[in-house]
Amino acid sequence: MQTKTSRPQRRDPLLPKGSLARHLVWRLLPAVFVLVAIDLTATWLITRKMSLQEWLLRDIFWTMVISQIVLVTVFAWVLIKGVRSGLASMNRLSSEISQRSIEDLQPLDVTGLPAEVAPLVSHLNDLLLRLDDSMQAQKRFIGHAAHQLRTPLTGLKLESELMLTRTLPDDVRARAERIKSVTDRMIRLGQQLLVLARVDSSTRPQDSFKRMDLAEWVRETAAEWIPSVRSTHLEIQLSAPREPVWVDIDPLLLEELLGNLIDNAVRYAKDATVINLRVTTNPPTLAVEDDGQGIAPEDAAHVFDAFYRSARPANEGSGLGLAIVREIARAHGAWWGLSTRPEFQGTRITVIFPGPRIGAKLTRQE
Repeated sequence: MQTKTSRPQRRDPLLPKGSLARHLVWRLLPAVFVLVAIDLTATWLITRKMSLQEWLLRDIFWTMVISQIVLVTVFAWVLIKGVRSGLASMNRLSSEISQRSIEDLQPLDVTGLPAEVAPLVSHLNDLLLRLDDSMQAQKRFIGHAAHQLRTPLTGLKLESELMLTRTLPDDVRARAERIKSVTDRMIRLGQQLLVLARVDSSTRPQDSFKRMDLAEWVRETAAEWIPSVRSTHLEIQLSAPREPVWVDIDPLLLEELLGNLIDNAVRYAKDATVINLRVTTNPPTLAVEDDGQGIAPEDAAHVFDAFYRSARPANEGSGLGLAIVREIARAHGAWWGLSTRPEFQGTRITVIFPGPRIGAKLTRQE
């Protein structure tokens, strides 16, 4: 009968390469040797080279005390410097984590980390990668689902429009109009979900940035909204400087941002008479203002959250308009903010751009 002989388990070395303990030993050992040599030299000089007749016991005592205080002070200084240098990589890692946005799930840099900490960071990186894969899968599913739903919804809208062109009983016409209205909202929701999928950080919209004059771009884009805004008995005005306001933008995404801001003002600015588009420079800023009743304080803190809808009965939106504004602003490295009553007579949503910085991966929040 044969018995298996198991190999003895290999023990980790006392001071593994790259460990904090090894670093501290190599930093402190020379200093310890120097301090011991100084201490022995001072003791030898006192006991061998100096006549005790010239020294009082009190002098010897205070000399030894002062020398020991000096040695302990120097040793403490060397110890603190060694520990700080050994933890410098940990401080760098802490700074890197604190500067990250909530969407940045890329692995952390393990270069230069002590061997005691590197395995922990490696496991965290593995967790971040799995979490990022899960989030990207969810966003891809939303994008694909919205794309697949667009075709049948468009067909349903067409059928309802064809029904409305015919002579129908009043109750059938009312139902057909409700079907068309619901279908329009569903198509709009699908378009918004596709925009959210497009501004996902993994697609890097910064790669398609173009340097453009923000003032001129707003003039051209806002002109397309004039008929629809005036049909709701609102006026739309633009205030912009004559000189160029250069920014790096994705024109299609920014068109969606401006469209959502104008649409939001048209839909929810109760008792408003005018919508002001304001472009300023230093820093480049785009603001959409209305003179309506403003936003309730309990809603103002959540209007940029996805799928948030006010409890007020008049609110029939999808809750994605301002969430898309937030995501597009993030993709452009811009800051966004909301002002309403009492500090502003109405509602003002501001987007502040970082200026011409093509490909900059910035994220700013309030």
